[in-house]
Amino acid sequence: MIKGRAMQNGGQLLVSSLVALGASKAFGVPGESYLAVLDALHDTQGQLDFILCRNEGGAAFMASAYGKLTGTPGICMVTRGPGATNASIGVHTAMQDSSPMILFVGQVGTDMKGREAFQELDYRAVFGTMAKWAVEIDRVERIPEILARAWVTATTGRPGPVVIALPEDMLTSLTDTPPLTAPARIAEPAASPDTIAETLALLASAQRPLILMGGTNWTDTGRAALQHFAETSDIPVLAAFRFQDQFDNFSPVFTGEASVGMLPHAKALICDADVILAINVRFGEMTTDGYTLLSVPNPVQKLIHVHGSDREIGKIYQPVIGIHSGPNAFASTLTPLQGAWSDWRSNARAAYEASFNAPAQPSPVDMVAVTAHLREILPEDVILTNGAGNFTVWPNKFFKFGKNARLLAPQSGAMGYGVPAAIAAKVAYPARRVVCFAGDGDFQMNCQELATAAQADAQPIILIVNNGIYGTIRAHQERHYPARVSGTTMVNPDFAALARAYGFHAERVERTEDFAAAFARALASDSGAVLDLNVSPEAITPRQTLSQMRAAAQAAKA
Repeated sequence: MIKGRAMQNGGQLLVSSLVALGASKAFGVPGESYLAVLDALHDTQGQLDFILCRNEGGAAFMASAYGKLTGTPGICMVTRGPGATNASIGVHTAMQDSSPMILFVGQVGTDMKGREAFQELDYRAVFGTMAKWAVEIDRVERIPEILARAWVTATTGRPGPVVIALPEDMLTSLTDTPPLTAPARIAEPAASPDTIAETLALLASAQRPLILMGGTNWTDTGRAALQHFAETSDIPVLAAFRFQDQFDNFSPVFTGEASVGMLPHAKALICDADVILAINVRFGEMTTDGYTLLSVPNPVQKLIHVHGSDREIGKIYQPVIGIHSGPNAFASTLTPLQGAWSDWRSNARAAYEASFNAPAQPSPVDMVAVTAHLREILPEDVILTNGAGNFTVWPNKFFKFGKNARLLAPQSGAMGYGVPAAIAAKVAYPARRVVCFAGDGDFQMNCQELATAAQADAQPIILIVNNGIYGTIRAHQERHYPARVSGTTMVNPDFAALARAYGFHAERVERTEDFAAAFARALASDSGAVLDLNVSPEAITPRQTLSQMRAAAQAAKA
């Protein structure tokens, strides 16, 4: 003990260190295992606020989305055992999204460990393959050290989630250890001038170059530098799965998203490119159409892979040039190229623009018309969110994200993400317009978090694409087991009445022509809004009905 230094318990030390790191919001559900932390948060209201959630899964989704949106770790606090297992869905989502996040989990006291005490879990075993790092504090004096490392781990390289277990006695023990005073400043890794020259030379030699970009950790300056290079070099740009908000969709070089349900022109761009510059991309299954668009491990295309984490380079595809560099540092070094590929780029852009031309939908509420209206009226800094399901085609493929718009959508395909993500977005940016797209099944995964939204005064507008089915699974059923419906039809509550019970403005929208006025009323509401859209299950995809899907499968089996 250092003479004259005040004593504090581990909970106070943890909270004061979080404040010093810059944390301003924590999402969670209270538990007796971390009462000392909750007590310390009593004194940080207005500086580090605890957002009280209704389920640990919703809280973890909020933290994951907050980290993805802000670039700083989303903080989540839950109790041991059931609290931790409920929160695991958010950890998995943060990992697949490359979102910075720190999950604090209460733990049994160190004197009870290993006995399968009440709600005990081995957190390293449970989260070891799910998070970037899982650790348990074993000495109160090490709280600042472990927290500092967690913050750096969550935000650098490929960002992701860290799980910290907090034994109860570590939070109540007294110490004179000083808290952290500021976060570490870690410079992005950068490529050498020779490597940049080699990269530019290889791109210049191409006949059909392509830039594939995505991931997190982008800055406005880095994104602008990449856009300037792509536009002055006239090279087409594809975004990785659910990262189309990281590049200005109104740019003439933007050509769409490499994603689930990938459009033919996007597949052709990847297959036909002779040189691909992949920046900040982890080459997930959806971006590669099940790893079929590039040969594993050696693509036919000449691949230049740039990533802030050296563990991502060569993990699946062996590049011709692998570059360990942060996306912003790399983009800032690029200089314009001249090449004979303008037709290659312009044809791809034309195909992207044409993808918005879908036929009228066989549905009381036509989502083609709905999204066209939203493209016209939503502000340039809108934040869209969604969970998982066939309905995500509407915010993901029928909306153009300008340089200030954002998309929060789970690469993990987690249902229930959209509503918590929208609440987190309103917590982070109260003045911005936030619109969540949710399927009726997706909405019911976390609809109780409407209470969180009301209590935190963070109410988004939620559009429920209500077709009465688990649409994605029903589509797979009709393709593989046509006309044998099993376990995919839902009986739903009155969503408008439910939302009004939570204090939201709410309406049932029965017809397409009623949507514009209903959405105007939603915009005017100070309480947030839920619009329940009457959508036919026949409108399962923009260009193929459920009946057509079934008929095609039956014909193939005949």
